[in-house]
Amino acid sequence: MLNKKDLRIVFFGTPDFAVASLKAIIDQGYNVVGVVTAPDKPAGRGYELQQSAVKKFAVEQHLNVLQPVNLKADDFNIALAELKADLQIVIAFRMLPEKVWNSPPLGTFNLHASFLPNYRGAAPINWAIINGESSTGVTTFFLKHAIDTGSILLQEPTPILPEDNVGTLHDKLMLQGAQLVVKSLDLILTGNYELQEQVEGDYKHASKIFTEHCLIDWHKKASEVHNLVRGLSPFPTAFTIINGKKLKIFETEITELQSTQAGVVEIIDKALLISCADKKIKLLSIQPEGKKRMPAIDYLNGFRITEPTIAQSSL
Repeated sequence: MLNKKDLRIVFFGTPDFAVASLKAIIDQGYNVVGVVTAPDKPAGRGYELQQSAVKKFAVEQHLNVLQPVNLKADDFNIALAELKADLQIVIAFRMLPEKVWNSPPLGTFNLHASFLPNYRGAAPINWAIINGESSTGVTTFFLKHAIDTGSILLQEPTPILPEDNVGTLHDKLMLQGAQLVVKSLDLILTGNYELQEQVEGDYKHASKIFTEHCLIDWHKKASEVHNLVRGLSPFPTAFTIINGKKLKIFETEITELQSTQAGVVEIIDKALLISCADKKIKLLSIQPEGKKRMPAIDYLNGFRITEPTIAQSSL
């Protein structure tokens, strides 16, 4: 049986979601011999190079950092081989070539923010809320060819509360996932574990979120619009177009008022309402084009309806 210091781990990850797991691994005394993350990218008005969240943390911890542009490049694969990893962990990183994920003797496992096999794909947290699920979870599994289909090591469920949005659920799953990664490592150290194969079926998918997914269709039921807003808040954010201008919507409330016509914008009792297919929905937190996020009631101070106004449901 290996001990924590003998187990040589290479960690792959990029955003904050991955940092929590990397920190937990190090805090538990595991031996991280290398960290692979995205190359620095220009950002902001000055196009200054920005480091990934994982790189910033890894540098603070004095870890060996690799930032390959091409995961199939010889120089990267030589550098990776020199780390002599026994095991690799992948969290919120791009798809790995088989040559990379199949190289360590103990394999490569991934942390996924859903209760697999449901919500395989790039945006599991968003789609679980958008689809109105009451629960989701985190899963560790060993990689194989098809994305998110490998043998499951451990899983834990978590409830999705009515007040959750993608931001709050992301943070919950990030911390829960970090603990699951540590539990998975502890189990691997024993060498005594059984993998659970994923049974194929008609499961819900979690495709990448594009602009067209964020545009609100007011012909849908109020519950569907409300869940879309939750599932995209605070980022990338649901939006509509009113009088030719984009309005981002971060928070809504379903009212008991029956709709008149889908997309009709009204001010009732100092509240900004828009009709869905069945009920009217109240906007609580918004960001008008060219302005900062604000309570909808503040927006009404400069917003007037002089004629029937319809929120667009298409670009």
